[in-house]
Amino acid sequence: MKSVVVNACRVTLAAFLIVFTVASVSAQRPSEKIGQKKGQKKTAPKAAPVDELSKLRDEYVKITKEYKASLEKLIAIYEANVNKANDKLEQSKKLLEEGLISRLQVEKHEQAVDAEQEKLDGARRQMTDADAQIAAILVETEAEKTIAKNLRLARQSLVRTNSFIRFTGNDGWSLGQAYKVQRFFSDIFKKQLPVAVFGQGAIHDRWRLDHRNSMDVSLHPDSAEGQALLSFLQQNGIPYLAFRSAIPGTATGPHIHIGRPSHRY
Repeated sequence: MKSVVVNACRVTLAAFLIVFTVASVSAQRPSEKIGQKKGQKKTAPKAAPVDELSKLRDEYVKITKEYKASLEKLIAIYEANVNKANDKLEQSKKLLEEGLISRLQVEKHEQAVDAEQEKLDGARRQMTDADAQIAAILVETEAEKTIAKNLRLARQSLVRTNSFIRFTGNDGWSLGQAYKVQRFFSDIFKKQLPVAVFGQGAIHDRWRLDHRNSMDVSLHPDSAEGQALLSFLQQNGIPYLAFRSAIPGTATGPHIHIGRPSHRY
């Protein structure tokens, strides 16, 4: 029954994500009026209200949190099942030592433990994915709010918040220039740049993020190596998004995303 509830929440979450994505694109690219007569006064295209998009984001976070709540209940059940399976396994081992059962029966209990553990691990991975989805929405929203407060930001603007740093950089960045970053780091620190994900990764496929022209580096932005890397990126006009700390209620860890922000597709 619990798995049915979780599946229902997952379907609702996926459906809402489609609505949210469509609304986001509509807000960013309003349609133009077609067939306007010559000399007729041109009317400004209507964009989706900002507050309406904010409501969609809030609702998306709300649904994701409800999905997490269902997963928490399911995880508690799976943890109990793992404990029961382990207890039975220990009992079977004692019976085996006493010669009361065969080794085959013990192996069946070992397989049962593995099966229950796999269910538990899967639910925990789903929980992590849900955390990351909330993080992505909150980070994107925070960035938009910060930029909106200061319309005089330069082309290569630098935005700082408690949770991340965003540098817009130049327009000419491509992943083909990654060797410059890697060479700089190896020349300075005499070791390879700790690249966690280069281009599109499996995690981005699951989150439906376009990460094809970016790479993630496993460095804390506040560390000596992280600071040196950020300085190099800024001097060379390379865009980045550096996560300085975890966002409350999410599982995003510190790292440096080199390239444009990854958008959902």
